[in-house]
Amino acid sequence: MNPAAAAWPLAEFEEVFARASRAAPFDPTAVALATADERGLPSVRMVLLKGADARGLRFFTNYESRKGRELAANPRASLCFYWPWIDEQVRVEGAVERLGEAESDAYFASRPRGAQLGAWASQQSAPLASRFALLRRVAGTEARHFGRAVPRPPHWGGYLLRPECLEIWRSRPSRIHDRRRWTRGAEGERWERLQP
Repeated sequence: MNPAAAAWPLAEFEEVFARASRAAPFDPTAVALATADERGLPSVRMVLLKGADARGLRFFTNYESRKGRELAANPRASLCFYWPWIDEQVRVEGAVERLGEAESDAYFASRPRGAQLGAWASQQSAPLASRFALLRRVAGTEARHFGRAVPRPPHWGGYLLRPECLEIWRSRPSRIHDRRRWTRGAEGERWERLQP
């Protein structure tokens, strides 16, 4: 592993995430993922964070989905967490790469069987004639894998976002919010405070 790639403020992120996770009324792993296509046109959707370590932040999806196609064409993304119950937000930006097959296989094996079958049945982001057509595909997938483990589809797996910028935003009275941003660039790493 490239030592520079591990140099992001993971401890700072974990501290805020732990605070958001205590008595959370909603799933604290829900995060907005912004990508852009080869022309720079943006799109955003919610995904679930499935891990954070010294390398970066992990999420999983269908490689053939809109986000998968956009990440193939433009492998950069932003994540934005907002936890209104603690009035804090974290934004992370950086380069994105696919996780290795072993890591994707391990996570896929941990998913509920219904979600595993759905990963095979759904052509994520493609037009759908009817809900019935999707349910028929799920039933067919279940019949093909009846009585045995469901392997990970080759078109499904994980991504790793390697942070190059992280901003922690905390709400304060009178909208005089507290904003701190960490960046890593050619000149090295630095923290700075931003005006609200």
